[in-house]
Amino acid sequence: MDSGLRRNDGAVMEAAALLNLLQFASPALPIGAYSYSQGLEAALESGTVHNADTARAWIVRHLHEVVAQWEAPVTWRLMQAWSRRDWQAVSDWSEKFIASRDSSEFRAETIQMGYSLTKLVAELGITDADMLAQLQGAAEVALPTAFSCAVAALNIPHDAALLAMLFAWAENQVLVCVKSVPLGQVAGQRMLLSLRADIETAARYAQTVSDDDMCNWAPGLSLLSMQHEVQYSRLYRS
Repeated sequence: MDSGLRRNDGAVMEAAALLNLLQFASPALPIGAYSYSQGLEAALESGTVHNADTARAWIVRHLHEVVAQWEAPVTWRLMQAWSRRDWQAVSDWSEKFIASRDSSEFRAETIQMGYSLTKLVAELGITDADMLAQLQGAAEVALPTAFSCAVAALNIPHDAALLAMLFAWAENQVLVCVKSVPLGQVAGQRMLLSLRADIETAARYAQTVSDDDMCNWAPGLSLLSMQHEVQYSRLYRS
């Protein structure tokens, strides 16, 4: 009997790796993901998002035009760098990611969650001394850096981890919509189900896009983030 779960490509994902992934990709992990909307609350305030259709359109565009173009490819490269123990590549991509956060809220978001996940990694079962030293020795840790370190140290398949990261992002966006559009819980789950093909497409793109074609250019989102910093009434920190 297999000691793991067989994936569509025929490979077996070890049960321990899957359980590790489910734990630290879960919104229940206490790193504060639920407290951020990544600009969505500002879009709600401006009226850009105001019902189920506009909410889904926002999430899909954000996924393909922002996350798949930059955050997911950076995470993919960081996972590979950690697995190769290429500390220079880890440092370079981490610095590039932090530098790409072009509002104070976006920068604070990734640093806060990266710090929180870094504090948890040893308790998640990561015992690799070299990886822990590299992660915990950094002055600032972005969330993709801490996430990728955990993926490599716990021997989680990179493709599964990338899908989990994208699904967790989409789930958080849908939950913001459930609370704030507002949408019903069932409508939110239907929306999340409808995003599966887009998440798979984004994951495939992130794995194949070249360094030269990666881009974090999203001026509309940046402006909304800056507006959110002075928004009078808000539930979320970004």
